[in-house]
Amino acid sequence: AAFIVFDDADIDEAVAAAMSSKFRNAGQTCVCADRFLVHESVEEEFISKFVEAAKELNVGAGSDESELSAAVQQISEKVTEAVDNGATILLGGNSLPSLGANFFEATILNTVDRASKLWRTETFGPVAAISAFSTEDEAIELANDTSSGLAAYVMTRDVGRIFRVTERLENGLVGVNEGVISSAYAPFGGVKESGLGREGSSMGIDEYIETKYVFLNH
Repeated sequence: AAFIVFDDADIDEAVAAAMSSKFRNAGQTCVCADRFLVHESVEEEFISKFVEAAKELNVGAGSDESELSAAVQQISEKVTEAVDNGATILLGGNSLPSLGANFFEATILNTVDRASKLWRTETFGPVAAISAFSTEDEAIELANDTSSGLAAYVMTRDVGRIFRVTERLENGLVGVNEGVISSAYAPFGGVKESGLGREGSSMGIDEYIETKYVFLNH
């Protein structure tokens, strides 16, 4: 999922939403943000606060209270490739064999090559890839440049921009100034390779209903 931070966003609110969207369940939900698109004018402030917030996370077994479980498969290879292609590790970047085979540090990278596997594919792990943008059109183009289309996130205080951007994003779910957006009361589903149909809400019930058409000439 793409997470877009515009220049007029409340940065503290955006960081809180980013933490919820990226690191809940160790980054392994299907709506977790992977690609962070940050306007160049607020990039430094957002990154600084995001890194400081992520430093507070604890990595450990999921059975340990208040700790982050992070089962990992091939995340290390993606991070290594991204760094080889010019990305900068701002936090983490290493597996944690002392905890077991399936643990990886909360990781944030900047200047990630948009052709790298870390940027192009879903990671399902505690890794955030950041890239800066200049214009609204550029942000939307980059967010939509993927074969999946389940969720996206938009951070802005501009109401006009909210309507413009959410209309153009190719996603089934869009969170505005919020990082946890799914609910049993709302339709859940995506577009493109993220599938067809919806679960949740009254629309989810429709999948279990048989429609009968009766033509009556009386």
